[in-house]
Amino acid sequence: MCGIVGYIGKRNAYPILIKGLHRLEYRGYDSAGVALINPEGQLNIYKAKGKVAELESFAADKDTGGTIGIAHTRWATHGEPNTVNAHPHYSESERLAIIHNGIIENYAVLKAGLTKEGYSFKSETDTEVLVQLVEYTQVNKHVDLKTAVQLALQQVIGAYAIAILDKEHPDTLIAARKGSPLVVGIGDDEYFLASDATPIVEYTDKVIYIDDEEVVCLQAGKEVDITTINNVAKTPEIKRLELSLSQLEKGGYPHFMLKEIFEQPRTLTDSMRGRVNVRQDNIALSGFIDNKERFLNAKRIIITACGTSWHAGLIAMYAIEEFAQIPVEVEYSSEFRYRKPVINKDDVVIAISQSGETADTLAAIQLAKEKGAFIFSICNVVGASIPRVSDSGCYTHVGPEIGVASTKAFTAQVVALTMLALCIGREKGTLNQKDYLKIVRELGQIPDKIQRVLGQNKRIADFAKTFTYAQNFIYLGRGYNFPVAMEGALKLKEISYIHAEGYPAAEMKHGPIALISQEMPVVVVAPHCGTYEKVVSNIQEIKARKGRVIAVVTVGDKLVSKIADYVIEVPETEECLTPLLTVVPLQLLAYHIAVVKGCDVDQPRNLAKSVTVE
Repeated sequence: MCGIVGYIGKRNAYPILIKGLHRLEYRGYDSAGVALINPEGQLNIYKAKGKVAELESFAADKDTGGTIGIAHTRWATHGEPNTVNAHPHYSESERLAIIHNGIIENYAVLKAGLTKEGYSFKSETDTEVLVQLVEYTQVNKHVDLKTAVQLALQQVIGAYAIAILDKEHPDTLIAARKGSPLVVGIGDDEYFLASDATPIVEYTDKVIYIDDEEVVCLQAGKEVDITTINNVAKTPEIKRLELSLSQLEKGGYPHFMLKEIFEQPRTLTDSMRGRVNVRQDNIALSGFIDNKERFLNAKRIIITACGTSWHAGLIAMYAIEEFAQIPVEVEYSSEFRYRKPVINKDDVVIAISQSGETADTLAAIQLAKEKGAFIFSICNVVGASIPRVSDSGCYTHVGPEIGVASTKAFTAQVVALTMLALCIGREKGTLNQKDYLKIVRELGQIPDKIQRVLGQNKRIADFAKTFTYAQNFIYLGRGYNFPVAMEGALKLKEISYIHAEGYPAAEMKHGPIALISQEMPVVVVAPHCGTYEKVVSNIQEIKARKGRVIAVVTVGDKLVSKIADYVIEVPETEECLTPLLTVVPLQLLAYHIAVVKGCDVDQPRNLAKSVTVE
């Protein structure tokens, strides 16, 4: 959601900024823009509605000189997507230019005050209010840009990551953050700025992650200067990037999403490496080992997440309650923080987020910390905000996920949460050693079994063409596979724009069965375990009403294969691990339907990869 890129150094800034914007396209956006200070000291802003390519076309015959600049991709919040509302924004005098991720909640009050002081506004954005406030402070307080930013931000309520240029000081780039990510890359007498590391990785592996309410001053050839908005000096902590340029390329696949679906055997192996030992008879999670007593003494575990991560949390609820016998509640982060939840000091809160920057989940964590709960996070991005504010956690290590619709991050979250459930259950003695060993050993076989599921890709692609006519889908599952049904429905909605809903299979006759007809495809997740016979009965109810059924079944299935219209087989595994196999055909089904419909699979409309606003 929104992307920031900045550069200051000796090179021409424009090509670096444009390449950086392309790297950030996966985040989701509707307009793009760039601001540059040329060698003559002129501050030029160019912006366009649509993709970065539109910006490049618009700026092709413009002056794009200069060794300092900022650039932005916008996901609309205040004001419709258009060129006027696109970032960067000038200040009133056009001395300053700003780009901004986040939301200024009190922008209306600030705007009213600035209007009384004679300021006018060209856009509908909260961002333009902020740059006017900075200029007003700079002029009326007679302070430099850094101080003006500090003073202005003390008046701001909301979330922000900002970068500001001042044409009167073409050797300085000022940036700040609160609740929205920002990282500085350190080169040779040059600095790079971005909302995540993807635009930086090809230039340097040395980075500084900016913390909340910190202001950074970048000047080529000088040390990084970081202070708080209250002007308290901070010592920069330089870290090494665990990211390679090859991870950001498609590698011969037509879309990042398909590449990431096919990466799952490897990424799950990476997620388990160093945690499941070579004999596959033990799991060691340092985040659990170092905080064992908090888990063993927990009266309750609360899982908080959004979207796909919430579905992973639902699967974890089944596993933790089965193995560890601890009550689990799974909460939407966006609702959790606002419903005045009862949180106790002996609660453990597990926060799940691929990006580690999800605003609602971050806010839920902060609320739980204030109540004294122990925070354990599951995250993919090293150095992100959520793991930094958590007490402990577990990185999933799947590499960058570029496709907006999450695939490999979901299965890695399920693996991490399953390993955690196994660790707690074994240590508590609520999971016997025989069952523990059986599941751990089977976990080690999952990557190879996913590879076998992927071998059905062409067949799934072939019959997916049959369903591009559909305007609605129902997905059904039970037990561990009820969340898989919800996740499959979400994938279809996200990338094909077909309305789909996931339900527990037994709930179909309590309402949704009214929708069943020849025009309503039904996807049923029916591996041979647990409530298999019950699910078979549900399929028969659908067929009796002329519904068309796509079934995901265990290899060798006899009953469902006779009555379903299309069958996708997955290898046999332990019931708690079936979601890792059954979700893969649903990912492929959604992908191929979207491709045939001509949808933008990697960057679906209206969506953002990292949701950094509420």
